[in-house]
Amino acid sequence: MSDTTTEEKKEVEVPAKFKDLVSSIESLTVLDLAELVKVLEEKFGVSAAAPMAMMAAPAAGGDAGAGEEEVSEVNVELTSAGAKKIDVIKAVRSLMDVGLKDAKDMVDAAPKIIKEGVAKAVAEQWKKTLEEAGATVSFK
Repeated sequence: MSDTTTEEKKEVEVPAKFKDLVSSIESLTVLDLAELVKVLEEKFGVSAAAPMAMMAAPAAGGDAGAGEEEVSEVNVELTSAGAKKIDVIKAVRSLMDVGLKDAKDMVDAAPKIIKEGVAKAVAEQWKKTLEEAGATVSFK
């Protein structure tokens, strides 16, 4: 996967005036980047998901694109911790940036919504991470 990322970086020509900004953004974690997007959306009153939904609309048909646009944010629900509870607690700690006790309490309370209003793309990454740790995750 890192080879693809490197290739993609080579294909994109970054104008000199944006090089420092792009460099700073590249150093962010996925969670920090998601938080930055949220802050920018609120500050400027825009949605980063809207252009992507609009681009998908012609390929999927007019009505399908409209339905996609409505579900740009979801709630991530930890349905079950599974057999690898410790791994799930570690994953929750890293994703949520919380302490061990808070992460354990969230996992013990399953089924529980652990994050509300998450961008669909970020939620998919969370789901993948949590499922790799052994949890069962759903979106509400």
